[in-house]
Amino acid sequence: MKNNLKLALRGLARNRRRSLVTLLAIAFGFAAIALFAGYTHNVYDGLARQSIHGEMLGHLTLSKRGMRSEGKLDPERYLLAAGEVEMIAGLLKDEPHIAIVAPRLVLSGLVSNGRASTIFIAEGIEPQAMERLQQSVLTDRERKSGLYDKLKKQLDPAHSEVVELSEGLVEMLHLPVGGQAAVLVNTLSGQANALDITVGHAFNTGNAGSNDKFAFVSLALARTLLDAEGRADRLTLLLDDVSQTEAMRDRLLAKLHNAGFDVEIRTWQDLSDFYNQVHGMFDMIFGFIFSIVLTVVVMSVANSMGMTVVERTREIGTLRAIGLRRGGVVRLFATESLLLTLIGCAAGLLIALGVRWGINVADISYTPPNSASPVPLLVDIDAWRVIFTFLLMCVVGTLAAWLPARRAAQKDIIDALGHV
Repeated sequence: MKNNLKLALRGLARNRRRSLVTLLAIAFGFAAIALFAGYTHNVYDGLARQSIHGEMLGHLTLSKRGMRSEGKLDPERYLLAAGEVEMIAGLLKDEPHIAIVAPRLVLSGLVSNGRASTIFIAEGIEPQAMERLQQSVLTDRERKSGLYDKLKKQLDPAHSEVVELSEGLVEMLHLPVGGQAAVLVNTLSGQANALDITVGHAFNTGNAGSNDKFAFVSLALARTLLDAEGRADRLTLLLDDVSQTEAMRDRLLAKLHNAGFDVEIRTWQDLSDFYNQVHGMFDMIFGFIFSIVLTVVVMSVANSMGMTVVERTREIGTLRAIGLRRGGVVRLFATESLLLTLIGCAAGLLIALGVRWGINVADISYTPPNSASPVPLLVDIDAWRVIFTFLLMCVVGTLAAWLPARRAAQKDIIDALGHV
């Protein structure tokens, strides 16, 4: 093994230019994959935080079975009754990893400034629960940039009539902070119900499609408007550890079913269509880029090692003549190819780390499609994908040298010594 390494190093040094070109192809290919994997990892992490905390989906959402499919047509039938909300909250209170249990109530209707009206969709939630759900929605860098102040929603626990309106809705109706408006909704029984509201704060939903129609109101106000005292359409559960999401869903489902509650529990990933769509798109793009880079690396290594084997056919004959077996010849060139790939990947990792540092300190921002605000461009380290890429490149790089080396080793010693 030691002799193989020495001979492999000498083989690589014999044609420095060819070895350097191949090494650079491997290094830049590996760096490109590592950087894109780090970028997608950051995007996934940001989307997860935005879904859980920014959209306030929490980690788990509990509702009556059939609420998502039939609840819009017959909301009263699928709402959790006041007693059910209290009993379920009591059962979940002592469960590990559950930070909060927040009753929610969605409503829609018309909001008017006295001269013009437009539709709105509102979420009813307790002010304290809203504050807890929004924790950790942004990184420290995003907080310092002022993005947190634009996205944060905050209700006044002392004044249930104060509501949060999205920026587009405020601009459309020309409502200042502290301004008065009126909302009109249908109660659960179908009767019209109107109340005066006060604009407390304008927030940015982060999505251009919902920034002109969304609102947050206190749970007490939502229940009054819908005439649904003590009721909720769902319970949002926030955990202290996102990795426990799946396990807690299964555990809580079993516990509640045993207690006689016909409920369903969905994770934030089940509910966040945007996260799933973006995740699938980036996975497809990563696979496409990975395939291209891997093909380039394989072709570069195969071409380099193929030319090396042809040029050193007489050397192979000499090695065979002094007692080296065919398997030894193959191992020699496979070691040379493996060493070239290892050095190339190591160089690629250093390039990726350097570029990553430069991007992260450059303070670059961009506005994604369908987004209402810019986000910072950051690159993480996706250790799993980096390790997987490293191992796969080593394997395919070694295999790329195996076929030409095997062909050369199959030649007769006399033919190999006479090769020109």
